[in-house]
Amino acid sequence: MPNISANGMEKTTVPLLEMREIRKDFPGVRALDAVSLTLRAGTVHALMGENGAGKSTLMKCLFGINQPDSGTILLSGQPVRFQNPREALDRGVAMVHQELNQALKRSVMDNMWLGRYPRRFGLVSDRTLYEKTRTVLGDLGISIDPRRTMGTMSVSERQMVEIAKAVSYDAKVIVLDEPTSSLTEEEVGHLFRIIRTLKERGCGIIYISHKMEEILQISDDITVMRDGANVSTAPASEMTMDKIIHLMVGREISHRFPSKSQKIGDTLFRTDGLTSRYTKVKNVSIHLRAGEIVGLAGLAGAGRSELLENIFGLSARDGGTLYLNGREIRNRNPREAIRNGFALLTEERRATGIFGILDITENTTVSSLKRFLSALFFINDRKRYEKTEDIIRRLSVRTASRKTKIRSLSGGNQQKVILGRWLLCEPRILLLDEPTRGIDVGAKYEIYQLMQRLAAEGSAILMVSGELPELLGVCHRIYVMSGGEITGEVAADGTSQEEIMALAAKNV
Repeated sequence: MPNISANGMEKTTVPLLEMREIRKDFPGVRALDAVSLTLRAGTVHALMGENGAGKSTLMKCLFGINQPDSGTILLSGQPVRFQNPREALDRGVAMVHQELNQALKRSVMDNMWLGRYPRRFGLVSDRTLYEKTRTVLGDLGISIDPRRTMGTMSVSERQMVEIAKAVSYDAKVIVLDEPTSSLTEEEVGHLFRIIRTLKERGCGIIYISHKMEEILQISDDITVMRDGANVSTAPASEMTMDKIIHLMVGREISHRFPSKSQKIGDTLFRTDGLTSRYTKVKNVSIHLRAGEIVGLAGLAGAGRSELLENIFGLSARDGGTLYLNGREIRNRNPREAIRNGFALLTEERRATGIFGILDITENTTVSSLKRFLSALFFINDRKRYEKTEDIIRRLSVRTASRKTKIRSLSGGNQQKVILGRWLLCEPRILLLDEPTRGIDVGAKYEIYQLMQRLAAEGSAILMVSGELPELLGVCHRIYVMSGGEITGEVAADGTSQEEIMALAAKNV
């Protein structure tokens, strides 16, 4: 907003960042169509839109990962065009990606300063490295040992380290792409305190998120994108949740969650005393009935993801038994689990879910290749292509073709492809770890509908989510975990977020 000087003349404040008329084409797709964005110093500018709307592509054009085909980028009024992320970082533009890319076998301080180690007499000083890392973390109120190995930390802790790394560059423009997708409510509060501190220092934050409540709470301005173009930019104070949703999807969504399936059958799967000292799972006994969606709630580190991995045979168990249709099964490894009708959607799709260098067809059919064998034991590619095209249509995957490399898709569309992979396996037990993480409201609703349809057809679903409204809206029952143990079981329609949180904090 322009300011008025003492003599009554208007004095303009140069925006911290301007992106004007940015265009970007990929083969067969116009990803960005004359998109503009203005970021003011000391503000949070939310960037919203469905998956595939162009948000991440716009930020990649800013950060030097992609080069825009046309348009202008101004940093404090000066034209810039970064050829790579290092140039952007050197000029004070940092980006915290939704999918973390870290050296997991190295320490926190190594990850913080990789490529720019502080040196003394040409040598790296471990003590200086430690002190500089501790100072940055301490300024942000992050209690993590700088010498801790990244691979031993939770996703939420690693996310905090990545944010601290961005701050360590003395960045004036910081892009946060789905920063709270792996954070608990307490950690979200901590992140918001960090953001307010950065605003007070004059930083500008571009905040990408699908969580409406957070956007309205933390943002000063909101830009909504749809199909690669600007739809609206307005002060956050003038926006409502319903208005944002309508702008994002171009249609009304009357309910956040579809009706729950009422066709609940007999017990399909149960665990009896499942225990693993390696994964913090302790004496877990749960049951799933045919047609039922069951939630797993808990704080970060409660053991929810570890429980799913244990059931799927990704980790060894020390005790306990699995039963499917009353018959004992082992699930000693994922291959055996898949044969028994289990499917697992992992939390970190880029690290453990997709094969980034392969196309959509390969990613969709990789777990069900046997069904495409011909009589001569050759893969029938025509059938694979047909099934892939069917999945693309059924799940509304936004892509130029089935030949597109999956790594070039938006996060939500990658998630749809992985779900399609498991649909081809026709699972009886579907284990979902944060299935809507980083996915827009329209795509979320489509995934909820798919889950309800699978349940109505007789499958059972066990779902981990850090969003309590999602668990309450989608699930029939909810198990609560704390410290690797089940601390409670509640009916979704007869409980509250407060009751669930109390159970989640029981062993903390």
